[in-house]
Amino acid sequence: MATFIDVHDGFVDVTREQLQEAHDADAAIEAEEGVHIERAWLDPVSGKVFCLSTGPSKEALMRIHERAGHPTDQVYEVSIQV
Repeated sequence: MATFIDVHDGFVDVTREQLQEAHDADAAIEAEEGVHIERAWLDPVSGKVFCLSTGPSKEALMRIHERAGHPTDQVYEVSIQV
């Protein structure tokens, strides 16, 4: 299973509760692609959300985010960790 970090734009002034709703939308369908979105971080000033995920491929993760209503093409496989 690969590990990924992805970045979403357009979340300016989003609250913690709204971020949780977006994360829950992913969680409701992530198993269909064999993906697990472990954690999400939000910077409401810049509108950036960062997600840490595991899954079989970048494309599988992108499909989950698209289906949940917050697509991104900024997905990076992070294969080296210290």
